[in-house]
Amino acid sequence: MVTIAVTAEGPDEPRVAVSAETVKKLSALGAKVRVESGAGARSRFSDEALRAAGAEISVSAADALSGADILLKVRRPSADEIRQLKPGAVVAAILEPYDRAGIEPLAGTGASLFSMEFMPRISRAQSMDVLSSQANLAGYKAVVDAASLFGQALPMMMTAAGTVPAAKAFIMGVGVAGLQAIATARRMGAVVSATDVRPATKEQVQSLGAKFIAVEDDEFKQAQTAAGYAKPMSAEYQAKQAELIASHIKAQDIVITTALIPGRPAPKLVSAAMLASMKPGSVIVDLAAERGGNVEGTVPGQTVEVSGVKIVGPINLAGTVAVNASSLYAKNLYAFLELFFDKKEKAFKVNWDDEIIKGTLVAKDGRIVHPSLASA
Repeated sequence: MVTIAVTAEGPDEPRVAVSAETVKKLSALGAKVRVESGAGARSRFSDEALRAAGAEISVSAADALSGADILLKVRRPSADEIRQLKPGAVVAAILEPYDRAGIEPLAGTGASLFSMEFMPRISRAQSMDVLSSQANLAGYKAVVDAASLFGQALPMMMTAAGTVPAAKAFIMGVGVAGLQAIATARRMGAVVSATDVRPATKEQVQSLGAKFIAVEDDEFKQAQTAAGYAKPMSAEYQAKQAELIASHIKAQDIVITTALIPGRPAPKLVSAAMLASMKPGSVIVDLAAERGGNVEGTVPGQTVEVSGVKIVGPINLAGTVAVNASSLYAKNLYAFLELFFDKKEKAFKVNWDDEIIKGTLVAKDGRIVHPSLASA
């Protein structure tokens, strides 16, 4: 029988890689699930609930890991953790694969490392897309936190004493997080606008009732990769876009920035001059803070004030709604692990030629094998 180990994350990570629901489903595949005691506590998944679902609760991480065939984590495990597994074990987690110095020691263990961030953008893999499931929650929470810090009402209110004007929210970057931020800000009554360099996002923004802001020239029309990511833009385009954004951002009360390009530092979207032009009391939530931030003045993990504007630099915003984040992440992992099992035989059987398995495999047999990393 295949043994799946799940251990507690570090002190800064409240999420967990399994839920009572996925324990049942993994057990139905023919696996034994061993969970370190207390691993799910910060996501309100008690040992008792996991045990009732069929998990074996281990008294320590070492007991959970010992001789296991598969390790499921949220964050990247240590090489020492992996060495306690069966030789050549499968490890699936958010590995931060572009951090070469962090990945190489793990590859050296001989484990088969799968980075959930590399999930292919194909319809068959949508249920496994951890970046989308977690970004969706981050976009929601960014607006909620911004509204709390703003100190004014978001919707327009007409009262006998006068009218409260609607707040203006501007979403910069219209991926999964940005779309959820637009929807949340609209539900809360703000007047919403949004920008992105990918032309396909214009219709999405407008369908949610927001105004689209961008320089729509020929370069803009070609600014999207086949995988749906934003391409780096020319200096000329960036200057024109910055000028447009500078004139628009002056009137905004809340700004949410979400722009990231895989494997690159976060692009700077909001300059010190833009901050100085904004109204005192405005709030910016920078969802790219962990990668350097989209805003000049962002401090990862802190809320600072620059030119009277509060800049929030959250780290792991999805983790602040850990119950939901863990539930979705665990489902993503289960959908991924289904590929590794023959359901009829209830046996562990890996098809190394599967597009999804090939797309997420970072290292195998002691070598880094992913195309985007192997040549680095």
